[in-house]
Amino acid sequence: MEIVHSSIAILAAIVLIIALKIDPVISLLVACIYLGLATGQGGEGTVAQITGGFGEIMAEVGLLIGFGVLIGALLHSMGTFRDLVEILARRVGKRLPYAMAATLSVIFPSIYVDVQVVLAAPMAKESAPAVDRRIGLPWLAGAMAVGIFSGYVFVVPGLAAVAIAGLMDVPLGTYLIYGVPIGLATALITTVLFRLLLARGYWNDETDYDRDVVLVDGRPHVEVEDVPPDEAASRLPLLVRLLPILVPLVLIATAATLDVIGDAPAVVSFLGDANIALFIGLLIAFVMVRMTLDPDGVGKVLGAGFHTTGEILLVTGVGGSLGAVIAESGMDKKLEDLFSADANAPVLLSILLAWFIAAVLHFAIGSVSVGAITAAGIISPVVGSLGVDPVVIALAIASGAMFALHVNSNFFWMFSTLLDLSTKGSLKTLTVATSIGAVVSLPLVLLASLVAAAT
Repeated sequence: MEIVHSSIAILAAIVLIIALKIDPVISLLVACIYLGLATGQGGEGTVAQITGGFGEIMAEVGLLIGFGVLIGALLHSMGTFRDLVEILARRVGKRLPYAMAATLSVIFPSIYVDVQVVLAAPMAKESAPAVDRRIGLPWLAGAMAVGIFSGYVFVVPGLAAVAIAGLMDVPLGTYLIYGVPIGLATALITTVLFRLLLARGYWNDETDYDRDVVLVDGRPHVEVEDVPPDEAASRLPLLVRLLPILVPLVLIATAATLDVIGDAPAVVSFLGDANIALFIGLLIAFVMVRMTLDPDGVGKVLGAGFHTTGEILLVTGVGGSLGAVIAESGMDKKLEDLFSADANAPVLLSILLAWFIAAVLHFAIGSVSVGAITAAGIISPVVGSLGVDPVVIALAIASGAMFALHVNSNFFWMFSTLLDLSTKGSLKTLTVATSIGAVVSLPLVLLASLVAAAT
């Protein structure tokens, strides 16, 4: 019954938000309460999971969101995104979604997914009109979604990629050789297909953007755009103004890389922690603006950022509450008992089963990494007798684990609020793009099985 009650809770939240136009925070809390009581967690247990899940997510991403939004506000006051978009428009133009998908999938997997979306969202919103005044932002949102999660599951040192390889006893180097081309191809092909979908009238500005958002030139107009510009700081070289983003990326990537090879000094691990790295970026941005803008002006810039941060934190935290209640319901154990890996299955069936198990687990649990890890735990005991190279089964798990991020994921709510999308708009971008990516990557995994069999 846990599976049935979880399905009812998730469906109810979607209906309340989309059909009845009830605020996501209220809708998600209603779903949490129903699920907790229906699965026997009791009143106190349900409240404990709601508050505990909220607190756990805030501990994980609260500072990242706050620092990231404030960095974005300060960079916007310096005209950083405007100038960057002008350069990208001249050099990349309407190919920006492909460049973004490729970069996120191959270069940035060492950066945790929450950090990636916090840093990429402002540029996506700013550059949307240069890509396409009508569908620029949803196209970029889809490219961001598939780029981030293709890298997360296929490309070492993405967290899910490392976890899957470890559980399936696949050397990281071997996983990387197969995973990089699959991750890159998945991101690019999905971005093409998503563009074709958008061209068929798929997107509706009236229902797919947040109801409180004002559209200007085909993109959301946000409060930080109304703060006083820092004309003096805007004359700094663009590369200097990008340091608040570049420095944290370098620190995080360096620490992650050294951690994978097992040789990260304590000071590098400290500076490479995402919270510390983004705080350093925030300090750099603050100093740049404070040197040329008076205290009142800086206060207005930061105030706009704080106002935006509050909404994002609340929605994201309640999304974490739903995930905690689902986890406490014991549904993951029920699903694990439901599936079993067949040691005598044909190669094609083994790959499809691994994909399906990971897809169902992720869809139900709401975490890509947990879904992948659980699927690997189910399959790893018999992988040696499947007659398939373990790296192929690992890639099939990665492919399935990317399927359909939706409302039971706290990332969904971060993505939605940072890009000013409605719940329906996030389902039409994040959920659909990751679903397409999971389907697109499956034949690539089948192709990899042929390569592995021939080597």
